Amino acid sequence: MAGTTTQFVKRIRDIMRNDPGINGDAQRIEQLSWILFLKVYDDREQIWEIDQDDYESIIPEGMHWREWAEDNKDGKALTSDELLDFVNNKLLPTLKNITVTNETPISKAIVKDAFIDANNYMKNGVLLRQVVNVVNEVDFTDPKDRHLFGDIYESILKELQSAGSSGEFYTPRALTDFIAETLKPKLGQRIADLACGTGGFLVSALNILSKQVHSVEDRELYNKAVFGIEKKGQPYILAVTNLLLHDVDNPDIVHGNSLEKRVTEYTDKDKFDLIMMNPPFGGSELPIIKQNFPTDLQSSETADLFLTLIMYRIKDNGKVGVILPDGFLFGNDGAKLNIKKRMLKDFNLHTIIRLPGSIFSPYTSIATNILFFDKPGPTKETWFYCLDMPKGYKHFSKTRPMKLEHFDPVREWWNDRHEIQDEDGNYKSKAYTPEELAKNNYNFDLCGFPTETEEVLPPFELMDKYQKERKELNAKIDKQLSIIKQLLEEDN
Repeated sequence: MAGTTTQFVKRIRDIMRNDPGINGDAQRIEQLSWILFLKVYDDREQIWEIDQDDYESIIPEGMHWREWAEDNKDGKALTSDELLDFVNNKLLPTLKNITVTNETPISKAIVKDAFIDANNYMKNGVLLRQVVNVVNEVDFTDPKDRHLFGDIYESILKELQSAGSSGEFYTPRALTDFIAETLKPKLGQRIADLACGTGGFLVSALNILSKQVHSVEDRELYNKAVFGIEKKGQPYILAVTNLLLHDVDNPDIVHGNSLEKRVTEYTDKDKFDLIMMNPPFGGSELPIIKQNFPTDLQSSETADLFLTLIMYRIKDNGKVGVILPDGFLFGNDGAKLNIKKRMLKDFNLHTIIRLPGSIFSPYTSIATNILFFDKPGPTKETWFYCLDMPKGYKHFSKTRPMKLEHFDPVREWWNDRHEIQDEDGNYKSKAYTPEELAKNNYNFDLCGFPTETEEVLPPFELMDKYQKERKELNAKIDKQLSIIKQLLEEDN
């Protein structure tokens, strides 16, 4: 493969910036998503064709990457208006309308799923040909190229953080790796992310599992180890491609919404040994979605609903690592309060790691935490640990992201838990019993940072919240004024 990670990304970016149809980084990455998927899938198919004598592709004749994308420099490669016509009027419509049945293997069904929401934004066929040629330089059947492209792919995913709202689908690798190494996945376990975005948590788990593969049987367990669900089309394609790049032949990634099924309908076969995820913050679901949850656990906050979902989809003796905003920790509305009570009663909420700010910058400045819990419960004590910003850092950024070694203080403390106080007497680490948490009105905002936290709510709910708070504040002011007035009258 020619060039380096930086050069590859720069070449693609420079070409697409000249196309009048590409409006910003988000569209550029969406365009590149389906192009990369088709190239990666075609290279995987070449391997499957060698390994399986009777292999039949689900992609119709003439639509395979190798049949239209390769340029042999003989003047016969599609380009300009001819290429645009083929992509817009033949390739994309054909792949969107592939016939899939319940018997279709995941490895084939993902092709249709990947293209349901795919679009070609490029309007210049010559520039599109240039992009295709750059991608064509990568041979995914070559281990060296595939390893280098893993780095390229990670850099593309990082760009999602600065590509508008798409940033919500990318969790920094340091976070996914730390949670995965803490939960210690093993071959034979089923590992899930119920809002998997681009598949970062699943890949972190696979990187650990790959070192445990020593036989054909191990390879089969590896191929079936991870499961993900993603609601939106672009990150879904990226997640599937990510798993293909990590030698998962049948990526068990569902294009759908995890919250659309009643949680009480899940049976043991729907549960997992490990769940690790970073559910969407803020966001609002349709009222009908809330009805899929018990009345006392229905919330307007998407992250709350996902936490409840996790509690219904984790096996007995299963383990969870989930990232949640500060709003969950100190919130005490009905649903949050009931979720916390149930978690302490039915699960072992053993650790909450308070994370330093700006980890998800520039997508959001919301302060976040990692909750680690397992089943069965109940909780005996919950340790809080406040992870400081690394020395020399004022904040994290695209050029200075969080690194795995920044978790070293937590790693050292994890197996030697003890209280830690700073010079002002504030706790950096401390354990609390469920009874102590209950006396604190289930406010988990403990051993934390003295920062104001932003709570994300839909606009109308935010207006209602502020109006309610204003009424409460006005009532308090009126009460105090009345007391003062009464005191003044008594003095006279």
